Amino acid sequence: MKKFTLLLFALATLFVTNISAQNFDLSAEVRPRFESKHGYKTLLPTGADGANFISQRTRLNFKFQQDKIKFGMTLQNVRVWGDVSTLSSNDNANSFHEAWAEAILSDKVSMKMGRQEIVYDDHRIFGNVGWAQQARSHDAFIFKYTPKADQRLDIGLALNADGQGGLDALYSNAAGYKALQYAWYHGKFDKLGLSVLLLNTGIEYLDEKEEQTVDYMQTIGPRFTYKSGAFSANAAAYFQTGKRVNLDVSAAYFAGNLGYKVSDNFSIGAGMEYLSGKDQNDADTDVKSFAPLFGTNHKFNGWMDYFYVGNHGGSVGLTDINATLGYKKDKFSAKLIPHFFSAAADVYDDTNQKMDSNLGTEVDFTMGYKIANNITMKAGYSMMFATDTMQALKGGDKDETNTWGWVMFVFKPKLFSYSPKQ
Repeated sequence: MKKFTLLLFALATLFVTNISAQNFDLSAEVRPRFESKHGYKTLLPTGADGANFISQRTRLNFKFQQDKIKFGMTLQNVRVWGDVSTLSSNDNANSFHEAWAEAILSDKVSMKMGRQEIVYDDHRIFGNVGWAQQARSHDAFIFKYTPKADQRLDIGLALNADGQGGLDALYSNAAGYKALQYAWYHGKFDKLGLSVLLLNTGIEYLDEKEEQTVDYMQTIGPRFTYKSGAFSANAAAYFQTGKRVNLDVSAAYFAGNLGYKVSDNFSIGAGMEYLSGKDQNDADTDVKSFAPLFGTNHKFNGWMDYFYVGNHGGSVGLTDINATLGYKKDKFSAKLIPHFFSAAADVYDDTNQKMDSNLGTEVDFTMGYKIANNITMKAGYSMMFATDTMQALKGGDKDETNTWGWVMFVFKPKLFSYSPKQ
């Protein structure tokens, strides 16, 4: 990481002293986070102890623009405190989170390619997973068309491989897909906003004849937003069809949220989300469970990540009814969010008896304080009150105290910024 830092400072000096028609920014982020996990993602086994640790993300962000080119690079180190010796001479936790270039063809058209974050709408299908210290980025090509300031069309393409071999080799699907193509449109019409996503995702596998095959699944749907004064609302519906590893896909997603700003300090909200699932006794091989794919799933369905954060895929789906109470004044902010979870498909016990669909209630609380313009402290505490159905589905012990607490500091210094005088 030290070599990367020296390299960027050298580049900064070179650009500033030799190039006049440019915009250049160099910034950083240091984000240590303490977590106490005592029933996080799944119910704690009877009598088991949870885990306590500190993780840290360190980033160096480089952005440059000159004439018809934009360039961005994010160097990242993700670690857990103590994961290497205090005398270690080697650190393998470094990576390029982003490394992209964008060609500005006109004031309406551009092409962006390379390692990059892809984020659309509320992060439900495409998000950067910013909560995770490593976050998410894709190797992709994106064509951008902006005919008007309030309208935009993106067309994205990706093709992945494990190496540069001369023969076709089965891809490991390390990125989650062999190939994808999508189109995303967004427009604003007075108080109404509309987004439409058409996504084609391909997974490579060996079929019954041991031949390499790519099956494609389509995710299609609109999202609406509305805002008028203190009132806001949004709704979305996505449908999945096609094939996934030689299985037919038929799944659906529906969501709606309402928000109201009661005063300068208080806000309230309510929401519902439905992700289709598959009955546990359903012998049909079709895929009926909706997959949120590349979304920032930690943002949804409770912050204890019991659903769709590396888990619950291909399961009984989910219905999440939630409410939000928010407070903000000066440098302080806080939120209280209860979630009421139930299965979207049937769950059965050990005797093959159908169980109540109620999975339990999670209560999330978070607070934040802005220490300075570039320093923020955030903390949170969550508790899961699970049912017998949740225990049957997830394992563990619903009667254990299942909690998660965390404290995080975010330092975001702007190291250097330069733009030519107009």
